[in-house]
Amino acid sequence: LAKYPEIKTLMGPDPHLKWIVSGMVFMQFLACYLVKDLSWKWVFFWAYAFGGCINHSLTLAIHDISHNVAFGNKQAKWNRWFAVFANLPIGIPYSASFKKYHIDHHRYLGGDSLDVDIPTDFEGWFFCTPLRKLLWLFLQPLFYSLRPLYVNPKAITRMEIFNALIQFSIDLIIYYLWGLKPIIYLIAGTILCMGLHPISGHFIAEHYMFLKGYETYSYYGPLNWLTFNVGYHMEHHDFPSIPGCRLPMVKKIAAEYYDNLPHHQSWIRVLWDFVFDDSIGPYSRVKRLCKLAKES
Repeated sequence: LAKYPEIKTLMGPDPHLKWIVSGMVFMQFLACYLVKDLSWKWVFFWAYAFGGCINHSLTLAIHDISHNVAFGNKQAKWNRWFAVFANLPIGIPYSASFKKYHIDHHRYLGGDSLDVDIPTDFEGWFFCTPLRKLLWLFLQPLFYSLRPLYVNPKAITRMEIFNALIQFSIDLIIYYLWGLKPIIYLIAGTILCMGLHPISGHFIAEHYMFLKGYETYSYYGPLNWLTFNVGYHMEHHDFPSIPGCRLPMVKKIAAEYYDNLPHHQSWIRVLWDFVFDDSIGPYSRVKRLCKLAKES
């Protein structure tokens, strides 16, 4: 920032985010209507090939929104409620809990019992062969959602209750209007595309230590178009208040700080290496002891 103060101008809300997310949400509601009479095999096919991609993208929009980039820091509550709206096609309440834990991921990156992004000792011990690591990738949504309850349980917030009530109310309305298949389409898409799917390579690519001494990596490939530039992960951790749409500009402005750092070329290759490289597994994360910061 001292060398490139113009980076500060990139901070602040993304005026297009709310419209892009709204379009994705309504596209999924239209898809719910379209899949209601399909056979089950096509429900699951479209859940994996289309709906799940949108839902995974929406989880990454929620990630951006958790940093208040939809409406700005002065409208924090608008961001929280908009995240609940973005959550609707995912089928399962998620946004409020994600916000609660994601701040700790930035504040205590790698912190033992604080950063719930780190796999547990059991995960590292058991999922150590190619077949087991493949199973772990498939079950990743389960571990991702349940791990916080074991590693760092926190009191349920009022926003989480509202998130759940609104989510299940919409699920019931969809079920009443169009039956069970649209609900399965939404939830199956979420689970499948956050598991063994090319987009899910970002979970492994971001912080697993593929090279000793480097614990955070960026990815600059085309899947960033579907994921709100979550691949620009070094840039995001340096400047979490900059929305994903402007992170490429950070890299362009301060190129000498990023161009020489190791980065990934392909999320599919990341998944392949994770499964078949014996030196990489759930244990391949930096874990450190962190002191709790004083809440302001």
